[in-house]
Amino acid sequence: MRLVVALGGNALLRRNERPDAAVQQANIDRVATALATLAHDHELVITHGNGPQIGLLAVESAADPALSAPYPLDLLGAQTQGMIGSLLARALRAALPGRHVAALVTHTLVRADDPAFARPTKFVGQVYPRSQARSLARDRDWHIAQDGTGWRRVVPSPLPERVVETDTVHELLNSGTLVICAGGGGIPATADRDTGALSGAEAVVDKDLTAALLAEDLKADFLLILTDVPCVYSAFGTPDQQPVLDATPAELRRGTFPDDSMRPKTEAAARFVERTGGLAAIGALDAAYEIVHGRSGTLVRPDLTGG
Repeated sequence: MRLVVALGGNALLRRNERPDAAVQQANIDRVATALATLAHDHELVITHGNGPQIGLLAVESAADPALSAPYPLDLLGAQTQGMIGSLLARALRAALPGRHVAALVTHTLVRADDPAFARPTKFVGQVYPRSQARSLARDRDWHIAQDGTGWRRVVPSPLPERVVETDTVHELLNSGTLVICAGGGGIPATADRDTGALSGAEAVVDKDLTAALLAEDLKADFLLILTDVPCVYSAFGTPDQQPVLDATPAELRRGTFPDDSMRPKTEAAARFVERTGGLAAIGALDAAYEIVHGRSGTLVRPDLTGG
């Protein structure tokens, strides 16, 4: 079976952890252990988030006196793909001796006129107290929004249209290679109408929506979205909270989920199932094997009744 696995940002850095290289390495080792059991029996394509990492690089770039201007988000996204891809590739090679593993830098096409460019909503970087966040917003011309009890930078998140290197990913899969790609949703780029030349875009693409699009184009059988909760919950965080263990795309869309966390995941799962007739699931990283075998997580399946 061909699986596309979307790792949440918590795979490398959990909330409030220091963004040290050693911390991320330890978390990556946990990822490799969780995914190695799946890789023995299935073709895997792994995507990942990059919110904490790109936010850290953006802060460092903005504060670097050697630069006349900070690096744009598309280039920072490319840097995170290289770093996270290297960490994942090394850990997976160690966990899967003899298996070919490739980390591929990939671009995701977006529309230059996407309305998202005028409405920044994607959280990047660390959490700040309100006063510090407001100060940073003034000094660095950031947009900020509340995230839980703190505040974070938000940037545009246009919809993905196509992963440019999809054909290359397909060839690697057909050769038996485990592929790491589309990190952080892919490097956002627009294409010239006449020449097709790519230009970077000042944005971060949602990694779950990119994973769903990539899974569709690769004709994957299963989209697995891994996060830090065991399943989707209705009325999350309230006294009426209930686990959602099985749902159709329509049932998921009738639910109310936070726009900045579970909503993109449920939408990505719904889109993949609707467009392909395949299966998707959302659940905890450490239960990846159990989720694929129907023993954990939220399964998203086609509506066989046609209703």
